[in-house]
Amino acid sequence: MLGRKIISLLIALFTLAAIPASTVWAATPATPGDILIQPLPGAPVIGMPGDTVEIYPAEGVTIQELQIVSILHGPYNLEIVGTENGAVKAKIPENVEPDVYFLAVKSDKGEITIPNGVWVMKKAPTVLKIAHGSDLHVTSGSKMGFVCGDYFQKSLTGILEYCKNPIALHSYTATDSFMTYYGMVGQDGTNVINIILATGDDVDTNGDRRGYELLDETILHATAAGTPFMAVKGNHDHPPKYYNKYVGPSYFYRVIGNFLIIGLDSRGEERHPDMEQLKWMEDVLKSHPDKIPIVFVHHYFWYISRLNGGVVENLTAFDDNDWQQIKKLASWDWVGRNGEYEDIARYFLQMVEKYNVRLVLSGHIHKDKPVLYIDKNGEKHWFYALTTTGAPDKTSNPVSETDKKRGYTKPSWYGSQIIYVYDNGTVEFPYLLRDIFDKDNPVSLPVPQKFIVFRQDGEDGTAVKFINELGKSISGPIALQIPAGAKVDPQATNITYTVLGEKEIGGTYYMLLNVTVPEGISQIAVVKEADTKAPEVKVGYLSPSKPKPGKAFKVYISASDNVGIRDMKVQIISDGKVIAEYPAFSMKPAEVSATYFTEVPGVDASEFTIKVIATDFYGNTGETTYTVGGTAKTTTPTTSATESTTESATQGTTGSTCGPAALVGLALVPLLLRRRK
Repeated sequence: MLGRKIISLLIALFTLAAIPASTVWAATPATPGDILIQPLPGAPVIGMPGDTVEIYPAEGVTIQELQIVSILHGPYNLEIVGTENGAVKAKIPENVEPDVYFLAVKSDKGEITIPNGVWVMKKAPTVLKIAHGSDLHVTSGSKMGFVCGDYFQKSLTGILEYCKNPIALHSYTATDSFMTYYGMVGQDGTNVINIILATGDDVDTNGDRRGYELLDETILHATAAGTPFMAVKGNHDHPPKYYNKYVGPSYFYRVIGNFLIIGLDSRGEERHPDMEQLKWMEDVLKSHPDKIPIVFVHHYFWYISRLNGGVVENLTAFDDNDWQQIKKLASWDWVGRNGEYEDIARYFLQMVEKYNVRLVLSGHIHKDKPVLYIDKNGEKHWFYALTTTGAPDKTSNPVSETDKKRGYTKPSWYGSQIIYVYDNGTVEFPYLLRDIFDKDNPVSLPVPQKFIVFRQDGEDGTAVKFINELGKSISGPIALQIPAGAKVDPQATNITYTVLGEKEIGGTYYMLLNVTVPEGISQIAVVKEADTKAPEVKVGYLSPSKPKPGKAFKVYISASDNVGIRDMKVQIISDGKVIAEYPAFSMKPAEVSATYFTEVPGVDASEFTIKVIATDFYGNTGETTYTVGGTAKTTTPTTSATESTTESATQGTTGSTCGPAALVGLALVPLLLRRRK
């Protein structure tokens, strides 16, 4: 007994000694919301050269210096000219080049660098060209669906019925593809869009701090390329445990020339703004009488299935009899199942009419649902709900039998939309795939469904794989985070590119390129030197661990690389022959060391071999085999490289601390002794 106590004490002391002192005393890095209330990555401040803008510090924070910088321009110091009502007033220098800038803040509580902090315009737009995304659902977990052309299925086995080489769209990959695409076309010289708006459920779980960090990465990729971004909360972002620290305030407004954008908070499961917020909204509308109002809010106003077509007309929320008709068409989210919130819904629609709100953007329902509300004065007010941009949808395409049993009959996909609002109030949908009121098919654009970007940021380089199925090449700027000293390797790049600039910002190196992404699959690699290291790969486990003949099972694979893994596939080998092959997909696609998986529909044999092949961006391959059945399972990892070396990529370790596995193993010693006794 005494011996076990001594061993336990030694283990505890060893564990404490193994913790580096720096991790005990290191200060937690400041998050954007620790220093500022706004601007934040989802709510930039906007101005022109020479304008004075307002910066709101967090409570108890004193701002000491402000600076703006982009990959191509700056840094420029912002002169602090005073404070008023808690806001720091800062002047944009007259000589600032128009761009979307990082905002670097020095304060008494720490220093932060915020992407999309300040949007400096050359001149105000006469047409506000919006790229609308919604329900991004970015997660640090493994939420993903599977696509192949127009097809979309929530399960891998479902999509394999239609396609041998499907593509996995993790919510991070889908969101980053959306951001990258509109960052490119927003600055490609054709002025397709000039701002991105996201209507909530930006992250899948409100407590997923890493998810918000990943979201900010995707925002950076669009805004560092020159296209600004704004977002509002959804029910998945509520309560805003991290939202107000990483994205923006719960509700806010911005003026862009002749346009007034108001972002509302529908407050999670309350599913609509409260009266206090709507009165704030009316104050904002009253104080900007000469602007064209645009509202974006997560929960949709209309109950779409009750509408005959997509038009509600010749009614007004100011008439009691008309309101009785309108409230039957409004969503329960806004009026309540028993009309308990109808005063809020009615007040909102009255403001839409009174102040001539031209466009209300929403999400939540994961469907493309437009409604044109024409009031009794003949004024047109567009309401548009968008399908999900970043999450596996509620309905597949084609609609599965399971979906039909659940009452879902209309197909869907990952999508986004482009909407133009003119300074005379006209609203236009210039790139519709079909009639906007088509009830049976998606009317949104297939981005990211058909334009997919896989980024890999390794210690020795950065690589990007593009899948472009839009039927044309796509050109424009793209921002990459790179290791210091890395350069584009033409030998591992098959897209047209021009390096526009490089800069270190906030301790990270960035490169801005103008690229042309052709149709099909292509790539770019930015590395310190040509990569000759092969990926490291091994089979982790099967689920179930002992597959039965003819029954589906999953294969989980551990893989890593120094630059990035481009492709992963799993072969089934029986009697020395490859009888089937399946793609495998990363569960954390933003990381170069991750778990991959695939699902095998079944193997009609009790003994067979699983062979995994991982290929990096230089064609180096790492392979491993795993035997199922027979007298033993065996794992035989092998690697090969493009040059003479066959050295496999390994993860280096530094310091003298033991890893978690060692600590866990030591902690089990007393239990093992007890069991032996």
